[in-house]
Amino acid sequence: MKIMTTVKRVTDPDQKINISDDGTRVETEGDEYVMNQMDEWGTEEAIQVKEDHGGEVVVASVGPQEATKEIRKGIAMGGDRGVLVETDDQLDSDAVARVLAEVAKNEEPDLIFLGKLALDTDRNQTGQLLASYLDWPQATFAHSVTVEDNSVLVEREIDGGEDTKRLQTPAVITAIERLNDPRYASLPGIMQAKQKPLDETTPEELGVDTTPKVEGVQYELPPEKEAGEIVENVDELVDKLQDDANVI
Repeated sequence: MKIMTTVKRVTDPDQKINISDDGTRVETEGDEYVMNQMDEWGTEEAIQVKEDHGGEVVVASVGPQEATKEIRKGIAMGGDRGVLVETDDQLDSDAVARVLAEVAKNEEPDLIFLGKLALDTDRNQTGQLLASYLDWPQATFAHSVTVEDNSVLVEREIDGGEDTKRLQTPAVITAIERLNDPRYASLPGIMQAKQKPLDETTPEELGVDTTPKVEGVQYELPPEKEAGEIVENVDELVDKLQDDANVI
């Protein structure tokens, strides 16, 4: 079985961010990048499927040359090889999905795992768009995956409960936190990852026009929270909630 998992290079979410003076971009006080946390869940699940059923895990990313670091991390966790589609452009979800669709057509995987969304854009679109472009079945927000002969049983979170789907492979699955606990890359794994193959290409070589369909116009920080107020007793609290906050 061949499994493809995607990883995205994102700004470290622990860094403090600011908005540029013209409001067109997000700036960070540091310059640290990490693998998108939710992609770690997808990568871990891909590796577990390989360990249980055999096969190969291909770790793919769309981004700058520096994203090879995140690909190598996925390989160090247990992946077999990597694919980087190199671009310095800021692609929207649709362009990323079309690029990944071409990678998938070349690789012909049985399953594709993605994180449910990327922490830097929070769009939750790429997995669904990818499945649509490939015309494959999909299951989003997966918290349990059971691979069978020619199908996969996926338990997933939905609004107000859970849902179970059986998909014929090939299929696309997006992962949530409940799916697994990602392993740490071991030192031997890190050393071996440096020797494993990593193919590089570009959107142009794949024949994909990455002109964005969605344009980011302006960023704004959320308003600062006002300081709380200390009250002397319950009666005063009730008065505040009723007269000032209008919540009772």
